[in-house]
Amino acid sequence: MFVKGFAVSAAGTVSRPRLGGFVMALALSAVGFNVVAIAQTAQHISTAKDPGVRGGPAGAGSPIAGLNAYEMAFFSAGQENFALLDSVSGALAGTGSGLGPRYNAESCAQCHAHPAIGGSSPAVNPQVATANDEGATNQIPPFITANGPVREARFPYSMDLRSVDGGVHALFTITGRTDAAGCNLTQPDFALAAARNNLVFRIPTPAFGGGLIEAITDGAIRANQQNNLSQKRALGIGGRPNISGNDGSISRFGWKAQNNSLEMFSGEAYNVEVGATNELFASERDQTPGCQFNATPEDHMNYGMDGTAQPSDVMRFTVFMRMLDQPQPGPRSNSTQHGNQLFAQVGCALCHTASMTTSNSSVAALSNVKANLYSDLLLHHMGPALADNIVQGTAGGDEFRTAPLWGLGQRLFFLHDGRTSDLVRAIQMHASPGNGSYRGSEANAVVNGYNRLPPTEQQDLLNFLRSL
Repeated sequence: MFVKGFAVSAAGTVSRPRLGGFVMALALSAVGFNVVAIAQTAQHISTAKDPGVRGGPAGAGSPIAGLNAYEMAFFSAGQENFALLDSVSGALAGTGSGLGPRYNAESCAQCHAHPAIGGSSPAVNPQVATANDEGATNQIPPFITANGPVREARFPYSMDLRSVDGGVHALFTITGRTDAAGCNLTQPDFALAAARNNLVFRIPTPAFGGGLIEAITDGAIRANQQNNLSQKRALGIGGRPNISGNDGSISRFGWKAQNNSLEMFSGEAYNVEVGATNELFASERDQTPGCQFNATPEDHMNYGMDGTAQPSDVMRFTVFMRMLDQPQPGPRSNSTQHGNQLFAQVGCALCHTASMTTSNSSVAALSNVKANLYSDLLLHHMGPALADNIVQGTAGGDEFRTAPLWGLGQRLFFLHDGRTSDLVRAIQMHASPGNGSYRGSEANAVVNGYNRLPPTEQQDLLNFLRSL
């Protein structure tokens, strides 16, 4: 798809390059953002449609039941900080310090906003206003639109395509802001990256139920991995955990399950998305002279003379997400109950495990809770149509964590890059044949099973998903 000079493919992917002195040839995708990439052909001309975002209460954003008074106080403080806008030095009224020098948003809640604080992209993208807040002179990239998803941009390879990159390239800089006098930075050359098919996107993952996910043991995840092995193998489904290189534990947060704790998830996001250095990520990502306004880390524990300390913003974010309840489903009907059965029948539930139970937690409210996450928290090969060529931890370029489906009924954008708002398209895009770089998607047989359902049953399954 070409937008104002940008050449953007459906998956935003490039072929694996041959590094070194060889000239690299890019395998440009011919698939547009709104085109289904699927190997199988549906046996029915389906009239089933995404019923759309479920109405009614958000059913999300509340603290988990059973918190004591102290935990509730920390939850509320964390929620307040989660929504607080950052400025460069904190000199602006009502702001924290640490924005930039490069950033994608001014607060956590700008990205994690829908249907309540802690969720995912809202209907109106705040990045459009953020680009020029306080006099900033940023140009808004064509892939950021008023009604599109909040996005971060990554370059799978270096700009000359000779080495691996994979990192986030922040959309905006603090240049021109009233609280950043003297800073002069240029935005990344997204047009060149797109022209070289070297630009991919991510949207925010919902943080609801984060503490419950954290409280599921590695043993429970591995035990679930062994369930229904014959069915999984018959359908070509594998799955494996992303493993922390430090302690061998199972990572479980992020699109590729690259973070193994909410604190790491918080610290990385605060540094990468907002630009705020913190005690986990203490170095400025851009150290251009004239753009350094604060001592580092900007976010840190505040120590008192009496030996007590006030927690950092990262710790407050962590506690808020840890104590967020899981999303509550909408009302069930005969259609959604039948759809639930079909969800299991065609094989969706083999990856999107309906529930797992937490272990004993130091937060009593998180102990022995049935977490209805609809995910196995494992990595799966999703094929070239979804591959982003980003390696994180042990996750390869076409591997993604099974996205938890709780709260899906009110989600506005689907898949890791937000390429569609249509649940039917999202299902179809789970399937693609292999190519020279990647094997076929592990979901191919399951999507084919969905396509073989009569339209009335497809509709029941869609209605079930939107009831979550």
